[in-house]
Amino acid sequence: MINRILVLSAHTDDGELGCGATINKWINEGKEVHYLAFSAAEESVPSSFPKEELRKEVLESTSTLGIARENVQVLKYPVRRFSEYRQEILEHLIKVRNDLQPDLILVPSPRDIHQDHQVISNEGVRAFKLYSILAYELPWNNLSFHNQCYSLIKEENLDIKYKALQCYKTQKHRAYFDKDFIYSLANMRGVLINSDYAECFEIIRWIL
Repeated sequence: MINRILVLSAHTDDGELGCGATINKWINEGKEVHYLAFSAAEESVPSSFPKEELRKEVLESTSTLGIARENVQVLKYPVRRFSEYRQEILEHLIKVRNDLQPDLILVPSPRDIHQDHQVISNEGVRAFKLYSILAYELPWNNLSFHNQCYSLIKEENLDIKYKALQCYKTQKHRAYFDKDFIYSLANMRGVLINSDYAECFEIIRWIL
């Protein structure tokens, strides 16, 4: 039984973008979801906002999805430089593994070309190699994606995902925050399994 789920997000917003509707579905089902982001990307925050703004936005966003405040942690690794801190990241993940003992871990796709996402995907798999692991979809970063696993979601879950993403005022200029894109991707994935909406995952490891 999957009851405790850990979402690894390289930067604040990655987890919501990749699987926000599924997170909301799981929480509605009574599952315990934990969210660990490794950077609030202070260097990338638009100059019109305070550098710490993403730390506030991620708490609003994850709360909108239904994640308990005490289950959200945001670390301070510098954006686009995660490769310099691989061992520290791995050691932190091992500590989280030992403390939390999750049933399922979600990571960025191994085919994600963003340098920070690659580190979190690789070190996440390394730390949790004895656990079930799914990789979420961020299509603007994925040169390819193996759509092996589908999460059926309802429109109400998708609405909550979009509402959560709207908390990121600093990111609203990005094309992948567009409502049409978010809903059309979920609809396209749903069509592939004869459903209205779905979110898609790659299976890294699945333990029955």
